[in-house]
Amino acid sequence: MKDSKSFTVLLAAALALALLTGAIAVPILCRPFYYAHIGPLQLAERTGLTEEEIKTAFDEMLDYCLGGDEFSTGVLKWSESGKSHFTDVRFLFQLDLQVLVGALALLTACLLLIRRGRHHPAPILGRGPAFWAGAGLGTVFLIVGVLAALDFDRAFVAFHALFFPGKDNWLFDPDVDQIINILPQAFFRDCAILILGILVLGCAALIAFDLLRKKGRGEVHSKLQKF
Repeated sequence: MKDSKSFTVLLAAALALALLTGAIAVPILCRPFYYAHIGPLQLAERTGLTEEEIKTAFDEMLDYCLGGDEFSTGVLKWSESGKSHFTDVRFLFQLDLQVLVGALALLTACLLLIRRGRHHPAPILGRGPAFWAGAGLGTVFLIVGVLAALDFDRAFVAFHALFFPGKDNWLFDPDVDQIINILPQAFFRDCAILILGILVLGCAALIAFDLLRKKGRGEVHSKLQKF
């Protein structure tokens, strides 16, 4: 079996990518998460739409973002500018899901190599790939989370400037692109909280796995030395 620090880095990167893209995919794929906001955010009362009309508009918009051919928003009006923004969103959503699938495939390949005894991750500073994936990703997103919590409005604008550079088609006119009326900023804030929560828990689990695994190995080594 060949120990390799490069293999450790590769495995840590695959773990981090899988956790990051998986966390982002949860609010994208879990439609009940949005549905649960309709009542608390009083979307029906604020828009004059029925709950069913709100769900249909959201579902049709999300279907397009996930690869559907036709863009529509139920009974809500939309413009070509608004559609172009969701075309950009569609690219990012599909990119996230493709990277998730790729990261999971890479993880599977790495685990098969370990199981067959061809490669083994060598510790870096005494820690394995799970620790570095959790520590690295966790540190970055804790900082991001703290900054966003201090000023979410500014973070929201910065997010769009980063992922939609040079564009302002995400600034919707609620009378022209009415979908924005059922997508309040509070919903996106909760999406960010959900993603950050999954990341923090996932990173903690990876770090705990590495620490417990090392502790278990240490106990086994100690018992073997007594014989």
